[in-house]
Amino acid sequence: MKRFIVLMVLVFCVVPVDGKAEEIIRKGEQLNLQRCMEIALKQQPNILAAQSTSTAFQSRIGQAKSNYYPQVSWISGYSRISPVQSRSFSSIGTLTSGSSVSSGSYDQWTGSASLTQNIYDFGRTSTQVRISNLNYDSSLSDLENTSQLTILNVKQAYYGVLQAKRNRDVNVDTVKQFEQHLQQAKGFYEVGTHPLYDVTTAEVNLSNAQLNLIKAENALRIAYVTLNNAMGVPSAPEYTVEDNLQYKKYEMTLEEALSKAFENRPDLRSALTRTKSAEVSVDSAKSNYYPFLTGNAAYNVSGEKIDNLDRGWDVGATLTFPIFSGLLTKYQVDEAKANVSVSKANEESVRQTVILDVQQAYLTLRAAEEAIPTAELGVKQARENMDIANGRYAAGVGNPIEITDAEVALANAKLAYIQALYADKVSQANLEKAMGTR
Repeated sequence: MKRFIVLMVLVFCVVPVDGKAEEIIRKGEQLNLQRCMEIALKQQPNILAAQSTSTAFQSRIGQAKSNYYPQVSWISGYSRISPVQSRSFSSIGTLTSGSSVSSGSYDQWTGSASLTQNIYDFGRTSTQVRISNLNYDSSLSDLENTSQLTILNVKQAYYGVLQAKRNRDVNVDTVKQFEQHLQQAKGFYEVGTHPLYDVTTAEVNLSNAQLNLIKAENALRIAYVTLNNAMGVPSAPEYTVEDNLQYKKYEMTLEEALSKAFENRPDLRSALTRTKSAEVSVDSAKSNYYPFLTGNAAYNVSGEKIDNLDRGWDVGATLTFPIFSGLLTKYQVDEAKANVSVSKANEESVRQTVILDVQQAYLTLRAAEEAIPTAELGVKQARENMDIANGRYAAGVGNPIEITDAEVALANAKLAYIQALYADKVSQANLEKAMGTR
C-alpha cells in the first residue's frame, strides 16, 4: 500500500510548482471535480514539500546502510621544511667556541590510503536501518494525509463555486422578476388602476435586488479565487466548472465508516509507525552496551623525493568495549523508553480523533441529507405562493407588499435549497476525509 502511494504521488507530482497556470488550464476550459483534484495534486506546494520530505527520509535509509560498507579514504600532502639551526660547542681551557650546523631545507611528500570496515556492531547498524525505514514509511503516510487534506480543500472550494454560481443565478432571476413587476406596475398606473406607490415600491425592490446581485457576483469571483488557491494555480485564466451539485444519498453505516477509517486513515498509520520506530530506538540505545569490532588497513608512503618514496602498510582489527560512559547509555535507554510511552499516548489520541471525526462527519451528513427534501418542498411552496400573489395583483385585488414578500420568500427558499445541496456535498467530502478515502 505504501509503495502504491509513492508511485501515485510520483505520477501526480510531475509538473513543476512554477509552471505557468495558462499551460495547466486553458482559457475557457470547463473543469470537472476530478480534473481540479489532479491539478491540485500536481501543483499544491504543500504536497511538493511533503514529497520532498519523504525523499529526504528515503535518503536517510541509504545513510544508515552506509555503515555496512567499507570506508575508504586517501590523504596526501606536501611540505617544504627548513629545520631550526643547531650549534656545537668545544672547550679549550677557560674559552668556549661554537660553530653552526644546518642540514638545509628539504621537501617532504606523504601519502596514505586507509580502509575501515565494520565487522560486527551487535545490531547498531541494523537497528538504525530499521528506524530509517519506519520513519520513511511514516513520512509516506504524512504525504498521503497532506494529499487527502488538499483534496478536501479542493472539493469544498469546488462546491463553493457551484453554490456561488447558483446563488448568482437566483439573484439574476430575482432582478428579472422585479423588472417585470415594475413594468406591470407602471402599466397599471398609466391606466389608473393602481397608485404611484406601486411603481415606487417596485423601483425600490428592483434596486435592492440589483444590489444583492452585485454581492452575489462578487461572491462568485471570490469562490473562483479560493478554488484557484486550493489547486495551487492562483493566476489561472478564466474557466468554468461542471455543475454536479445534485443530491445522491450516501449509502454507508456508521460502523462501516469507522472500519474504513481505522484501515485507511494515514495519520493513524503514521502514528502506528512512529510507535514502532520508538520501540526499535530502545534496541538501538541498548546496543551501546555492547562492543563493536572494526577491521582496518592502511598503505603509507613518505619521503623527500616524489620518485623515491618509502613505503609501508599495516592491517589489523580493533575491538572496542564500552566499560563506563558516565551512565550515558542508561539514560539514553530511559529516554527511548519514555519516547515509546509518548508515541503510544499520541497513537491513542489519534485513534480517538479518528472516531470523533467520523462520528461528527457522519452525523452532519445525515442531517444534511434530511434537510434537502424539506428545502426542496420550501421552494415548491414559495413558488406556488408567488404565483398566487402575482395572480391577485394582476386581478387588481393584491398589493405590492404581497408581491415583495412572495418574491423574497421564493429567493430565500431557492438559496436555502442550494445551501442544503452544498452542505450535503461538503459533508460527504468531510466523511471521506475522515475515513481516509478519496
